[in-house]
Amino acid sequence: MARRNDHTREELIQLTLEHVKKFLTSHSYHELSLRKVAAMIGYVPSTLVNVFGSYNLLLLHAVAQTLDELIEEARQAVSHSRDQRDALFQLAYCYHDFAQRHTFRWQLIFEHNMNGEDLPEWQTQRIDHMTDILETLLKQLAPQRSAEEITTTSRVLWAGVHGITLLSVDDKFFASSPIDGNELIHNLLTHYLQAW
Repeated sequence: MARRNDHTREELIQLTLEHVKKFLTSHSYHELSLRKVAAMIGYVPSTLVNVFGSYNLLLLHAVAQTLDELIEEARQAVSHSRDQRDALFQLAYCYHDFAQRHTFRWQLIFEHNMNGEDLPEWQTQRIDHMTDILETLLKQLAPQRSAEEITTTSRVLWAGVHGITLLSVDDKFFASSPIDGNELIHNLLTHYLQAW
């Protein structure tokens, strides 16, 4: 077992999150536990509780790390787009493709539960960054729309893209031939934007 002074607090956080990220490349977080994480890095569970506050917060840090990566990829996708409409499509494809590549980490984002505790501000800010990217594109596409309309539209589009992504990741389209989630996203956005 490693001793408490083998790593600084920051090093221990980084080490822990690296091992959790590696574990989630091929396993669901349901197979993870505080004891298992501690064993992976050679510490006792109580050390991780002292560092993170709880197992729940340890997982929330892993979620934050995943969101940071998703936000960075989303910004890249939007920045390389031809125009705002294309950027909106690229943002949706990025979301879908990220979930396909990092399935277990992506699932943890939406399955993690604070069990009645308030979400820390540092996590709320990350969620706001994601929604801001979408809302900014919608404002640029339709500057005449009210803030309330932009918010509503952003949630409708996100819910649709998320639903398609979830079914795609879980392979739950129940079709006789393979269905491309990005094709469904293209269909959804094309028809929604025409009507909008």
